[in-house]
Amino acid sequence: MLRREFIAGAALCGSLAWPPRANAQPSAAGRTRIGVLIYGSLERNPGTQALLEGFRELGYVDGQNLTIEYRYAQGRPERLPGLAADLVQSKPAVIFALGGDVTPHVTKATQSIPIIYAMSADPVQLGIAKSLAKPGGNASGVTLLSDQLAAKRLETFKEAAPRITRVAVVRDPSHVDNEVPVAERAAKSLNVELLPAEIRDPSELDRTLETAMKADIDSLYVVSSRHTDANAPRIVEFANRHRLPMVAGWGAWVQAGGLISYGPNVGEMIRLAAHYLEPVLKGANPGDLPVQQPTRFELFVNLRTAKALGLNIPESFLLRADKVIE
Repeated sequence: MLRREFIAGAALCGSLAWPPRANAQPSAAGRTRIGVLIYGSLERNPGTQALLEGFRELGYVDGQNLTIEYRYAQGRPERLPGLAADLVQSKPAVIFALGGDVTPHVTKATQSIPIIYAMSADPVQLGIAKSLAKPGGNASGVTLLSDQLAAKRLETFKEAAPRITRVAVVRDPSHVDNEVPVAERAAKSLNVELLPAEIRDPSELDRTLETAMKADIDSLYVVSSRHTDANAPRIVEFANRHRLPMVAGWGAWVQAGGLISYGPNVGEMIRLAAHYLEPVLKGANPGDLPVQQPTRFELFVNLRTAKALGLNIPESFLLRADKVIE
């Protein structure tokens, strides 16, 4: 079976020309102290574990040669400005921000402490990077966006479910990304019509999806963001109940029962963000370090869902998948 292999942590580090150290040394004070700002909670944020794994690849272990100051908003965005300011006041050597809705609050709170971020949004459109190659300021990191990813995702969806013609694009319009315009260009060549299904707040989800059904949609394309990811079970349940094929960005959607996903490995990208710690602690300014984008992608297929939808996924398609759920 053909597989897309993901870049391992050391290779990710090497691609940035940052040689990893087997045993990072603690600071003069005994431990390197960093801050981490999270939208949700420690217990319900899988990105935190990936970040810690990335630190360990460099030889940094929390409680040994690393001290981490966490601040988390418990899902309440109004708390983020105060938490960012409080984290800055603790004067860590570096601040890590997980999420495109989190990072702007940190960049507003400090222009001197180095900031590393991991987000699915576009840092240039957010106004926190001048360009991906040379972001400027005191922040850099990784984005899950790739220029042609949305086009390839839609093409892959059409290949798996050839009958689709009217696709509802479920998205949060406040999430800054290039997904819709790229997908729209691809849709024309695929003879597919994209219809907006916008969710600005989770309370709008049911109403938005029911309204989309009235427009005779035959499938769902989900743009991953804070609101859509948090409500993945509800969206997947809706799609399957109405026999709608669905495509999304991360493998977790397929594991929850969605038809297919095509996109980067989120954990790998967050581990890559952790690897920025090494050059920054050596004195590099994050603003001089390029924002990294994914270069490898994985395809997940839920064969059980396909059978329930009456779809016959070609064997050649399944052979290309990185994971098939049967």
